[in-house]
Amino acid sequence: MHKKISLIIPVYNSSKFLHKTLEAVDDQRKKSSWDLELVLVEDGSPDRSFEVIESLSQTYPYIKAIKLSRNFGHQIAVKTGLSYATGDYIAIIDDDLQDPPSLLPRFFDELDKGYEVVYGIREKRKENEIKKLAYSSFYRILNSISDTKIPLDSGDFCVMTKNVKDKMLTLNEQNPYLRGIRAWVGFKQIGLRYERSGRVEGESGYSLKKLIKIAKDGIFSFSSLPLQVISILGNIGLFISILFTIFTLVRYLANEIAVPGYTTIIIIIAFFNSILLISLGLIGEYIYRIYNEVRNRPHTIIEKTINV
Repeated sequence: MHKKISLIIPVYNSSKFLHKTLEAVDDQRKKSSWDLELVLVEDGSPDRSFEVIESLSQTYPYIKAIKLSRNFGHQIAVKTGLSYATGDYIAIIDDDLQDPPSLLPRFFDELDKGYEVVYGIREKRKENEIKKLAYSSFYRILNSISDTKIPLDSGDFCVMTKNVKDKMLTLNEQNPYLRGIRAWVGFKQIGLRYERSGRVEGESGYSLKKLIKIAKDGIFSFSSLPLQVISILGNIGLFISILFTIFTLVRYLANEIAVPGYTTIIIIIAFFNSILLISLGLIGEYIYRIYNEVRNRPHTIIEKTINV
């Protein structure tokens, strides 16, 4: 049965090399005889990315492009692309060819066998050792504390059926963590290992701030552990205070209490104030996310489209 393919690519600061990405996509389209719909989501890029897309759309008529009014973030850009994808099979790749289109036929073969989601498991990443350690540690920590088991070392690179895409879009979260949502919706899924390539050109658009935000979205959206930490800290504080009370009473009965006690008071106050601030910060994070959901603002503002 002939399937329509939707390929979603979020675009950010890619004006210098986007043509290389589309050449690779078109080569694979011809080789695999795809009925292709290429959904490009320009995420408020400060360079000329959308102008380049407009030019490339003359060469590749199957392009469907959406320009966002500002930078809303990678996850929102991908979710916007999902909402515009109409194919039977949907694929998500980056714009820098780290997940080359030549891998997709192997992934689509698994969908033909009956799987609903096929995600990539990254091997031999090209980042520096510190980044690789940070990524590896995060995935393992998240997997151990999450109520939903999220596959280790898997990113957004994946293919899925239209059915799964539609189910993912029913989760109208303001701070989506898509690889977590992909795992949460269930269905028959499988991971395929691949060696991730280096960037074709330029530098990653993921700053430390953006990486931290994605990490927080994953932890706070798929784990209640931060709230449980508050109880743990409270119990630790209670245990220490009981011990200190007993210690103080013993000294009092033995007439060993000195009048000053300045150091002890400062230590106790500092300790419990720290616990209070940590607890308030964790609660505040959840309250802020609840507030975001209640406001029900649109995920994106679309400035311009091509072939939509």
